[in-house]
Amino acid sequence: MCTVAALLTLPVAGTALYLVDQNLHPRALATAAILGAVAAAMERRIWTVAAFLAVACVMHPLMGSFGVSCCVFLLWKSTELKIPATAWMTLAMPIGWVFEPTSAAWQQAAHTRDYFYLSAWHWYEWIGIFAPLLILWWFGRLGRAARLPVFARLSSRLLLYGLFQFAVALIMILPPQLDRLKPFQPMRYLHLLYLLMFLMAGGLVGQRVLRTSWIRWLALFLPLSVGMFVAQRQTFPASDHIEWPGAVPRNQWLQAFLWIQQNTPQGSLFAVGSYYLQRPGEDVYSFRAWAERSALADAVKDASVATQVPRLAPRWQREVQAQVGWEHFQKADFDRLRAEYGVNWIVVERPRAPDLSCPYQNDAVLVCRIE
Repeated sequence: MCTVAALLTLPVAGTALYLVDQNLHPRALATAAILGAVAAAMERRIWTVAAFLAVACVMHPLMGSFGVSCCVFLLWKSTELKIPATAWMTLAMPIGWVFEPTSAAWQQAAHTRDYFYLSAWHWYEWIGIFAPLLILWWFGRLGRAARLPVFARLSSRLLLYGLFQFAVALIMILPPQLDRLKPFQPMRYLHLLYLLMFLMAGGLVGQRVLRTSWIRWLALFLPLSVGMFVAQRQTFPASDHIEWPGAVPRNQWLQAFLWIQQNTPQGSLFAVGSYYLQRPGEDVYSFRAWAERSALADAVKDASVATQVPRLAPRWQREVQAQVGWEHFQKADFDRLRAEYGVNWIVVERPRAPDLSCPYQNDAVLVCRIE
């Protein structure tokens, strides 16, 4: 448990996931339910497995589906897989939408998601695919040699799960004709694999190495925790490490978003720049979530929505293109956004001082009205 807790913000290969997100996310709740299902599957409590997986699928259908796949391997006893009649009926359902051609706007949105394309993964991210499989294979051998049947069984079934899901991912990701399947993000099966692998590794280290020696515990977990802490601070340097409820936020972008929530009309439409989430000091605070106001599409997060709902892709593309060159926009450019899209407020970084009325400013940004 200490191993998993120390590594909660560890990146999972090239999937753009952490073991647990730093913000509250349905994925974390679904993961908790999947762990309950895995534990129940190891004890063959079928109805408990079904209940936990139902909760996981409601909270996060994509991650829940990986939990279902994993539990199938854990529960599978026979040497041959029997496909029920309902599965064959599912295969017979119309799947023509999979082969529909994608638009240029959809392709542009999809190519902002590197984790859709294995060719865009770095070499060390490829290691993150195969290293866990080798570790699980070794765990299986170790468990059988040490007469740890539960450990050995979990290792071997997770290895099968990983191999199966990787094969499915290759089928879904590689053929260009199946581009519409890429938003299902099949490589994210690694999330559950990593979590269970580190849980098992921690148990093994605790049993074989740490035992009851507090010096060994400190020697392992103190450097590990300090290293993860430093990495977290570098990831979000302009924010409090823990955001306590009711506390005034330190992040100045967030301060501006909260001012907007309290001081601008609810029907306002903002432009913040299509890459505002990547600006220094912004720390990936979503404008809409905190300001509770509408904004033109951004190129960082909204691209994912465009890939999930293809009919939105042309609108996403138009709004992103309308903000090209945002760092150099002058009053005439802002007036164009108002004329074309109805934008009546903007958030710009300092030291820019647009020729507009700006009722709020701090050391990082200005909030200005387009008259």
